[in-house]
Amino acid sequence: MPFFDFLSGEFIDVIHWVDDTRDTMVWRFERQGHAIKYGAKLTVREGQAAVFVHEGQIADVFKPGLYMLETNNMPVMTTLQHWDHGFRSPFKSEIYFVATRRFTDLKWGTKNPVMLRDPEFGPVRLRAFGTYTARVTDPARFMTEIVGTDGEFTMDEISFQVRNVIVQEFNRVVASSGIPVLDMAANTADLGKLVASEISATIAGYGLTLPELYIENISLPPAVEAALDKRTAMGVVGDLDRYTRYAAAEAMGAAAQSDGGMASGMGAGIGMAMGQAMAQSGPWGQRPAQPAAAPTPPPPPPAEHVWHIAENGATSGPFSRAAMGRMVTEGRLTRQTHVWTAGQDGWLLAEDVTELAQLFTVMPPPPPGA
Repeated sequence: MPFFDFLSGEFIDVIHWVDDTRDTMVWRFERQGHAIKYGAKLTVREGQAAVFVHEGQIADVFKPGLYMLETNNMPVMTTLQHWDHGFRSPFKSEIYFVATRRFTDLKWGTKNPVMLRDPEFGPVRLRAFGTYTARVTDPARFMTEIVGTDGEFTMDEISFQVRNVIVQEFNRVVASSGIPVLDMAANTADLGKLVASEISATIAGYGLTLPELYIENISLPPAVEAALDKRTAMGVVGDLDRYTRYAAAEAMGAAAQSDGGMASGMGAGIGMAMGQAMAQSGPWGQRPAQPAAAPTPPPPPPAEHVWHIAENGATSGPFSRAAMGRMVTEGRLTRQTHVWTAGQDGWLLAEDVTELAQLFTVMPPPPPGA
């Protein structure tokens, strides 16, 4: 029977996939007995790839376009099967459509607090959460390593594993960054890029990539946040004595505008306070001589700086100035060592910091002629 007579009795297959979901990554084209006719039309849309699997082996990967499934455009399958009969009967293969678009608004977050050493607060715990996007860049590897024979694979089935990788690298990057907690909000973009680059090798093993990773929030435990709020409130109040007197005056004014009984009692209290003040002032309102004012206590000593040292791509510290002096004596701290302290704009050489440059003048210079 001529080949065209064979086709005249068969319907031409039209193989395509229109995704009506937002989380399906892989979908298998279903045919009874996986029979695909020779000359079938395969439509691969933008944001998709089609993977042919024949007898358990990945035979070919088709990028976006329109294909006629014939011998001349399936060389890999022809080599595998050695079909010299020109596909005169339907061949049995599986076709998987893989979504290669970006999957957006995926969530990640730390289950447990991350322990790190802050240069200002000491040991602290913090939490973080954010979003990321994922994309399949190698459909064949993704099918081999992750999907297998799953006929419909969704993002939810791998998002848990990806979140674990993100959290692991986030913990390591943040703990080794040396960035103070109060400055992390200004560095979330850089931290996100650094975490994404660190996990690229692991994710590439799945056939995936993470084009974007965002850190939306970094927070401290509630007790630490409450202490910070109190510290901020104290800074806003300023002079506590003046604020207390102002608050008392406001309270008396509010009470005077209330009901008559309370106003009368408040008036009597104010009168008694004025009488006591006049009695203490002496006859005819003359104020007695005031005792000599107590001497003003000396100001508290300035807070001692602590320093961090950067060597061979790693940081250590913090060290007090006395410890830095011992390190100079032992030869572990030189003029060319990079150091940093809170409030300093970036890393500087030890000889460029006035407070540390003095440490190098304590040791006697080399003797003449040495």
